[in-house]
Parts: sequence; structure tokens; C-alpha cells
Amino acid sequence: MAAPRGRFWVMLWLLFVLAVLAWVVARQTSAVVTAGEVEQLRNRRSYLEAERAELLRRIRKAASRAVLVPRAESLGLRLPVDSEIVILQAPAKEGR
Repeated sequence: MAAPRGRFWVMLWLLFVLAVLAWVVARQTSAVVTAGEVEQLRNRRSYLEAERAELLRRIRKAASRAVLVPRAESLGLRLPVDSEIVILQAPAKEGR
């Protein structure tokens, strides 16, 4: 059997280079797609953080005294006077 000639080796190296280049292109394409997905996730996270901040603001506003007192009064409730407030304390544990 005859030894491979120069053209064979040139063709083999060209095929190798083409295979490596195809692999690099596939890898870069995958990286671009992944970067796009990461950007979408960052945008979604920003949106959700803004929505969370808005909901927390609304909760603080709804739990404020300015909102709760008029609602309680409309239900027939009133604020207690000082003599009606009792502070309960847990009994102290022995050994402390």
C-alpha cells in the first residue's frame, strides 16, 4: 500500500480546521442565545423587584394609622383610653 501523498495531508488538515471552526461557530451561537436569555431574565427580575416594592409600599400604606383608624371607626370601634390599656408581661423564668 502506498504512503499517503501531500494532497491527502492537506485535505486532512483542511477538514480538521473546518471542523474546529464549525465547533467555534456553534459555541459562539450558543453563547449569544444564552446571553439573550440572561438579559431577558435580568429584565424580568427588575420588573418583579419593582412590583414587589410597589406591593410593599401599598401594604405599609394600608397598615398605617391614617387608614386603619377611619376604617375601625366606620365599623363602630374606637381607640382605647389610657386606663383601658393593660400591658401583659410573661413571668420570669427561674434561674435567669
